[in-house]
Amino acid sequence: MLSEPRSGRLAAWGNALLAGVVSPDDAALAIVGEDAVHRVEGLPGDPAPVGLTLALGRLRSLGVTGLRVALPAPGHPLGLSGPPEFNARALEAEEAVVCFGAACGLVPEVYAAGPEGDLHIEVVWHVLPVREAPPADVPSLGEAERELAEALRDATEMLSKLDVAGSGPVAEAAIDAYRARAGRGREVLAPGYPPRAVRVLELAQRVGMLVSLAHDNGHGGAVSSAEMAARSAALRPVERTARRAQVAAYNSVVEERERGR
Repeated sequence: MLSEPRSGRLAAWGNALLAGVVSPDDAALAIVGEDAVHRVEGLPGDPAPVGLTLALGRLRSLGVTGLRVALPAPGHPLGLSGPPEFNARALEAEEAVVCFGAACGLVPEVYAAGPEGDLHIEVVWHVLPVREAPPADVPSLGEAERELAEALRDATEMLSKLDVAGSGPVAEAAIDAYRARAGRGREVLAPGYPPRAVRVLELAQRVGMLVSLAHDNGHGGAVSSAEMAARSAALRPVERTARRAQVAAYNSVVEERERGR
């Protein structure tokens, strides 16, 4: 969770475009980020893949008024509503975007292209049918914020007990990378999102960073298989909480719009 999911960028900047607060070109540029190119495949009436700017316009013409994020994991279909075929593709990618206002969703497929030593990332978003139903297990922003405060405390205590927080240059580099990213422009979400959503997403990313640090930094103080299993079991609900909060933050503008109707 050190970097934002591509589905988060697509939903956030797509929502800003649909709300009329950013231009199509600015939205497309922000969604692509550091990737080389994004294309969208499977749009009704478009037999070939199209660029992001055209695809966002097509979605609007199909009746899409908002974009939601799904960040599913095995046993946790977070943000999904079916059908099984879409859920399976989203679970494989570990992310998806679900359209509000039209029964379709987008799942990214990521490719590394180019010669060795000069690889670049290309993304194809596959448009697939979805079931129009409430997304699974998405909390409100208020619920997410309360859960995150407890999760952050639990994660910090756990890292301390496992000697991960002081485990040397790998840990320090991960923390420095997080701080550097957090300090770049502070544009955590696209224009139009409420300050609370920005706060929740920042905290979710911090909790996710701590969980990633615990997972990726060796065994820490866990020296037996039983201790390692206990650590994984303890980290699982913390990671789940961070994912739930990310989804709540990205989806907040759509949820507000839906409540206002």
